This record gives sequence, C-alpha cells and structure tokens, in this order.
Amino acid sequence: MNKKLVAMLSALALCVTVTACSKNEDNTKLQSNTNKTSINIESLENESVSDPDTYIKLGTETTIEGQGAEVSNNKVTITKAGTYSVSGKVEDGQIIIDAGKEDKVYLILNGADINCSNSAPIYVKNAKKAIISLAEGTENNITDGETYVFEDESSNDPNAAIFSKDDMTIIGSGKLTVNANYNNGIASNDDLKIQSGNIIVNAKNNGIKGKDCINVTDGNITINSKGDGMKADNTTDDSKGYIYIEGGKININSEQDGIQAETELLVADGYITIKTGGGSENSTKANQSLGQRPDGMTKGEKPTMPDGMNKGERPTMPEGQTQGEAPALPDGQTQGGQPPQLPDGQTQGERPEMPQDIRQPSNNQDTNSNTNTSTNTSTDESTSMKALKATTNIIIDGGTFNIDSEDDSIHSNANAIINGGTFEIASGDDGIHSDTQLDINGGTINISKSYEGIESTTININDGSIHLVASDDGINAAGGNDISTETGMAENDKFSSSGNGLINITGGYVYVDASGDGIDANGNIKMAGGTVLVNGPTNDGNGSLDYDGTFDISGGILVAAGSSGMAQMPSDSSSQKILNLNLTSQEANTVVNVKSSDGKNILTYAPLKNYSSVIVSTPDIKDNTKYTVSVGGTAKREAKDGLYSDGNYSGGTEVGSETTSNTITNITQEGASTNSMRGQGGQGGRPGGKGHKMQLNTNGQTNNQINSQITEQ
Repeated sequence: MNKKLVAMLSALALCVTVTACSKNEDNTKLQSNTNKTSINIESLENESVSDPDTYIKLGTETTIEGQGAEVSNNKVTITKAGTYSVSGKVEDGQIIIDAGKEDKVYLILNGADINCSNSAPIYVKNAKKAIISLAEGTENNITDGETYVFEDESSNDPNAAIFSKDDMTIIGSGKLTVNANYNNGIASNDDLKIQSGNIIVNAKNNGIKGKDCINVTDGNITINSKGDGMKADNTTDDSKGYIYIEGGKININSEQDGIQAETELLVADGYITIKTGGGSENSTKANQSLGQRPDGMTKGEKPTMPDGMNKGERPTMPEGQTQGEAPALPDGQTQGGQPPQLPDGQTQGERPEMPQDIRQPSNNQDTNSNTNTSTNTSTDESTSMKALKATTNIIIDGGTFNIDSEDDSIHSNANAIINGGTFEIASGDDGIHSDTQLDINGGTINISKSYEGIESTTININDGSIHLVASDDGINAAGGNDISTETGMAENDKFSSSGNGLINITGGYVYVDASGDGIDANGNIKMAGGTVLVNGPTNDGNGSLDYDGTFDISGGILVAAGSSGMAQMPSDSSSQKILNLNLTSQEANTVVNVKSSDGKNILTYAPLKNYSSVIVSTPDIKDNTKYTVSVGGTAKREAKDGLYSDGNYSGGTEVGSETTSNTITNITQEGASTNSMRGQGGQGGRPGGKGHKMQLNTNGQTNNQINSQITEQ
C-alpha cells in the first residue's frame, strides 16, 4: 500500500511530510508555522481487476452465468467475493452487493445501463470493499428516480445513485455517467478512491461524497451539482473527513462549494476547474466597489433630502401613527407575527407526514444518517459557494487551477499553504482566505477579480508570483474569523480585528491593484525581500499602505502608488531608506521617474490609475544622496506591470528634489497636498494615532477635517 503522511506537529512549527512506502516515489516536505494538529493522509491502495468469474446480462429477463449472484424481479444480489461483469440495460432494476464483511467484490461495468426508480441502482450494502471497473471502450449509465423507498425507516441509506456503506474504488478507462435525481451522485460512508475513469456526475445534491475521505489519483471527472461538487464530511473523527487529490482532470460546476473537506484538503497535482454559485458575477460584493455611491453622486457629496425636508428632520409618520409606534398589523394577527394555522393534528415545529417509506429530499439536503451535524460548527452554512474549502488546513503543492467562484475561491477555517501550482482566480469574495495563517512559498497566482484578494491573520509571502485585483483591500491581515454575510454589502464583510495581524514578505513578486487599501495590516508589516508593486485607491478614504503597528522594511523593492489623502509610509525605524513622493494629481499611466545625483535610475514607473502619492523603497536609495523626481515623459523599453527595469527615460518634467538624511525623505511637487500619514517610529495607522502630524493641505483644510468629511458620508 502506497501511503503519504501529512503530519502537523507543533504549536510553532508545522511540518507537513508526505512520505511514500513505494521506493519509486520521491518524498515531499512542506513546512510552515501554524497551530498544533495531527492527521494522516493516505494515498489509498491501488486496485486492478482480473477476468470475470460471473457474467450478469441485464434485460427484460436478466440472466446470470456463474456463481455468487442471484436475480429476482430485475434485482441482482451479489452475495460473495469475486469478479462480476455487468452488461445490458434494465429499466427498473438494481445491483445490490450484500457479501461478507471480509469480501472484496469487483464489479466490471461492461456497457451497463441501469435505471432504478425508487432506490440506488448500485447499492453496496455489505462488503470489505467494492471495486467498480469501467471496461475499456464502453459507456455506462446509472440513473435513479426522484424518490426512494427504504427498507429501514430509521435509515437514510442509500442516498446516492451509486452508494456504498463500505470502502469503494473506481478504476478503468471506460465512461460512466451518473444521473442522480434523488440526492447524491456517487457516495461512500467510508473511503472513496477514484483511481481512473471518465466520469460524469449530474446530481441533485452533492456530486461525489466520501464520508471518511476522497482520494483522486487520476481520471477525467466532470461534476454538475446543485449541492457541493466533492465533499468529505466526517465530523466525528478528526483523522478523517479529508480530501487528497494527486492528479487527474476535475471539472466542477456546483451551486454550492466546489471541493469541501471537513478536515484537510491536500492537492499535489492535477488540472482543476471549478465554478460555484454561477460564478463571481453573481456576487454583489465583487460587483460593488468599496464605498460605491448612487449614480451621479461625487465623493464628499451628501445624499439629496426629500422635498420639503431639512437636514436633521425626521420623515413624516403615516397619518394616525405616532413616533416609535409599529405599523398596524393585518386583522387577526398579533404583534410578533402570528404563524399560519397548522393542519389538524399537527403541532408547532412538526413536519408534514410523508407517504410511508417514501422520501424525497429537498435540493441540497444531504440525507446521510451517519453524519453527526450537531458536532459540525465550522462548515454548516446557510449557503456556502466557495471553490476549495477546508475546516482545518489546505495544502497545495502543485496543479493547475481555473476558479470562478461566487464566494471565496480558496478558503480555510484555519491555515493554508501554497507551495506551487498555477492559479487563475475570479472570486466574488476573497481570492485566498484563511482564518489563522497563510503561507505562499511558490506558484503563479493570478486573481483577476475579488472583493479582497488575499486575507488571513498572518500572511507569509516567501516566494511565487502574485497578481491580484480587488474591489476592496488587496492584501489584508486581520485577527479573528471571517464573519462575512450574504448581503454583499461592504460593511458586512468584516474580518474581525484583534490588532495581531501580520504581513511578512521575504521574497517573490507581488502586484496589487486595489480600490480599497492596497496592503492593509491590523497589526504589523515586515518586508525583507521580494518585489511589491501597489496600484492603490484613487479615493482619499483609503491608502496604498495601511497598518496599525509598524511597517519595517529591510530589503526588497517596494513601490506603492495611489491617492494621497490617507497615504502612509513604512515606519522610520526601517533599516532601508524610503522616498515619499507627494505629487499633484497625475493621470493613469503617467510615468514617474526618480534618479540619483549621479544619474542612476532608481524608479521608472507608470501607475495603472490616477495617483498623487508614490512611496518608494529600494536597496539603491542611499544616505546623503540627492534624488530628483520627474513626471511625464517616456520610457522606451517594455515595462512589467508598469515598472521599467532600466533608466532609458526622457522628456519628463522635474517636479522636486531632496537629499536623503533620515530614513524617510519627502519630495513634494509645488501645489501638491502634503499627506500626514508618516510612519513615526512604528506608530502609523489612521489619523489621531501616535506620531500623527496635522498639516494643512493646499485647500487650507487639515487632514483631520477631510477625514471627518469622509466619515460622515
């Protein structure tokens, strides 16, 4: 058996080690910091199938050639271990495996078309393990009805078109189409492995469900589901409820979560496409920029009062109604809402009685009786439409991902680690979110659309290439849990702050295009390496950088452009020099250039949006050196995200120069507003914080007055 172990060991150091018993596989080691947890993730045993012992030929009169199976009224029951070949078509029949508890049963689908109107067409009732093999070159169809009749009124089993109470593995190169009209498509109450096969699942609820785990090693899987696409939901055993994807092609279109693991979600490789909830276009969050105003209203403008009403005046109450009085209720209904009259004999809270032994679940209702929902406090949501989701940890070592999600694209209720992979993400909420810690150690991540791009309490960016677009904050470190609601309003998507947020950048390439704060920490920011480009907000209610504690920069390249009203620089306790450029309003794509007195190019950059503030920090900025700033002009070479790598710049207008002496040097263009959000010994943050200096801008107003106006809106 080929096992891979993921062990998360200490409170300070998480070592996720994937080890293989096979001598032919390389070992992989993933490292990060996180909380203590422990779980074994296994690559389940590979299976192969031999020649059949028994042949089952379906039809108007089903026939059996061989031992171990019997048929009655088109219902075939397999009672012992062996290899069984199933072919033909049955309109209202069933394959039931009811063998010994140590029996392994191999079921070869060899051009089988099984329809069952009132139960699971394939039902593994008892066996050590069931292996379903899809014969090469065949097409197989499994279809159930909209209602099931159960032998045991206390049980909801079976609850899928292909259902197993025990371990189940799917292998082979043939095609399998599952049409689940009752509930789930393919489900196992234990382990479920997809080793290979061309599988299409159309499900009223979840597409593929393994209670203890789902392990995908290969195959071509397409899922269309009204519930979750893939789901492992053991809530009673912390060592189970995981999903491990080692390879294959997976295409999911789900109305709820794409891939949801109750504990761990590990992806080693594969091609994964996920669309949830109709996609990001269905989210009101992503479609509404932060602070969006009614049509025609400009920044700082107050809403128009109704005709005849003065500021501070309350609206006129309806005739006969006094202030604080509730509107009149319909006749016969009391305050608090009188419920409609119940049918005779039915008490409050009692469900209407279903016909005996017949059940028809509502959409997205999972009827697995073995799921203890009372213990699941983390993933039970009224409607969750995330793409990759885990209650504990998400670990991605590689793969190609194309995600379009109504909710978060990657979401962990604890920690997430990205070591590699290629990501194309369009999110209606967060692009990547983890409640506790997020480590990005590699990979190519492109978040083309999001409400907030990357969000966690602690964010460590050590390597990789990141491009993100956000209608609110680009990278946000806050403390607590994501308590976003379904209303889509910006003020309701609050990642509750405890002031212990941390963004730590040691390497990689980061490009941020944000309408809210570009990089925002409810706590501290540290930067020791890498390249960070920020195209921040154009409104003065946000800043390209925002932090509450300190922002210490000791290495790397930082360029942050945006509006100047709330512009905040790194702390003056930083060991790397910082230039703060205060400019008049510049049009988008206007080049800004910084050169030293010896002619060395420090910065040639064309911000994507209008800007009046540019913050620059590079190792090339030295002490006691004069730097000159120019705007306009042209740079002849090609730029990457607006940043030119050489000094081939000409034709600009010089707007200011200064000689560096302190950590932060301000260079201000004549006529420009002077921002006040300087890092004063690490005391940054919003106006009124320690180290804040109040200064007049060109309109004669203090920044505090301007911010007061913003708050009033």
